[in-house]
Amino acid sequence: MSRIQSTLAALAAKNKKGLIPFITAGDPAPELTVPLMHALVAGGADILELGVPFSDPMAEGPVIQRACERALVFGVSMHDVLGFVSEFRKTNNTTPVVLMGYANPIERMGQTKFVLAAKAAGVDGTIVVDYPPEECEEFAETLKANDMDPIFLLSPTSTEERIQQVAKFGSGFSYYVSLKGVTGAANIDTKEVAERIAAIRKYVKLPIGVGFGIRDAATAKAVAAVSDAVVIGSRIIQELENSPREQAVERVQTFIAGIRKALDE
Repeated sequence: MSRIQSTLAALAAKNKKGLIPFITAGDPAPELTVPLMHALVAGGADILELGVPFSDPMAEGPVIQRACERALVFGVSMHDVLGFVSEFRKTNNTTPVVLMGYANPIERMGQTKFVLAAKAAGVDGTIVVDYPPEECEEFAETLKANDMDPIFLLSPTSTEERIQQVAKFGSGFSYYVSLKGVTGAANIDTKEVAERIAAIRKYVKLPIGVGFGIRDAATAKAVAAVSDAVVIGSRIIQELENSPREQAVERVQTFIAGIRKALDE
């Protein structure tokens, strides 16, 4: 059982919901990435989602696009991202870390080389936006063979066939994108989310995490009522953008602690 699977199983046994915050590696500065990872855990995160900077993040809204741009100014590469995970693992060997990004940096490194390097660093899973499940069976199996989870996205427009493919090839959890559009958009419809998750659960037996559009404690609590975990990204990036650098880590921890409190009430 992977670290992601055991973490979500332990939460379910306690009737608790998972909290999965997202930050972009290297934003707002490379030296803050590992302290931010630890701060998110201290604030109550169950799984960390670490974005791999990419020049054309097509699924991301302007907030996370800006985070990628800032990280790329520092020259943050896949090698650096894996280095951040290795550093984090020196003092935290329990919190799962998922890398989220795009195929290009993985292809550049080579799939097998990436998987082995990710395993060595202490990565627990990947979300590769432009790796559809039906086209990366070998990659998914290589990850699973190395105790890592291939996590796939589902959306309001996902077909029954796509849901079945995710059920076949995915592991760890499935990531339901709650909105048609990019990250950071507003106005999540929890009734619609509940209906779509019910349809997905007919095929997908994995825990389901919901992201895109979760901006505050109230939204997080409403979404958690119909899912197994909530993913928060753009709102955390905005907190970083609006904080003096010396206060960024503390402010992010305070923000995520407020979300944790709401989920546990």
